[in-house]
Amino acid sequence: MQGTVDSTPVVVTGHAVAAHEEHQDLRVLGLITFLCSEFLMFAGFFAVFLVFWGSKAEWPPKETEVELLLPAVNTLILVSSSLVINLGTKAIKKNDLAGLRRWFGITAAMGAIFLAGQVYEYMHLGYGLKTNLFSNCFYLLTGFHGLHVFIGLVLILGVLWRSRRADHYSDMTHTGPEMAEIYWHFVDVVWIVLFSLIYLLTLL
Repeated sequence: MQGTVDSTPVVVTGHAVAAHEEHQDLRVLGLITFLCSEFLMFAGFFAVFLVFWGSKAEWPPKETEVELLLPAVNTLILVSSSLVINLGTKAIKKNDLAGLRRWFGITAAMGAIFLAGQVYEYMHLGYGLKTNLFSNCFYLLTGFHGLHVFIGLVLILGVLWRSRRADHYSDMTHTGPEMAEIYWHFVDVVWIVLFSLIYLLTLL
């Protein structure tokens, strides 16, 4: 008996579309919940840093001077990248796949420059992780944040890689870019707090 191919068209109902959109919202909500827990972890580190700061007569010690110029440039790059990645998400919501790739590619480059600047700073500080309590806190906070920047960079590159597939992202399916953007904004907010504590307030 010869087989036949069922060519019955598949009709996507409004209920199915609504269910799909609800699933997307739940994924975004899950990411936001996870980031809230991550921020609480950073908040604990910041609290410990402030406690140590208040218990020391000299903070930071003389042998651990903090440089401001390079971190300030890095801050400008990272904060600006939040605006750039938002342009990419707005582009795909208009079905502009080329715009998504362009702006996410620029964001990835800015994130890589930030990490390179952080590595350069580590190489020229003149003190290490075990020099004193301040240096230990410094490397722990900036290094842990750098790890999150690296993860965000991987997410952005993942979006760029998946955008190679035809119709993978469009004005109807853009949860991936949105989640990458949310994560990247989280990284920026944490860095602003970290920069204010370690670089600005300690130099006052």
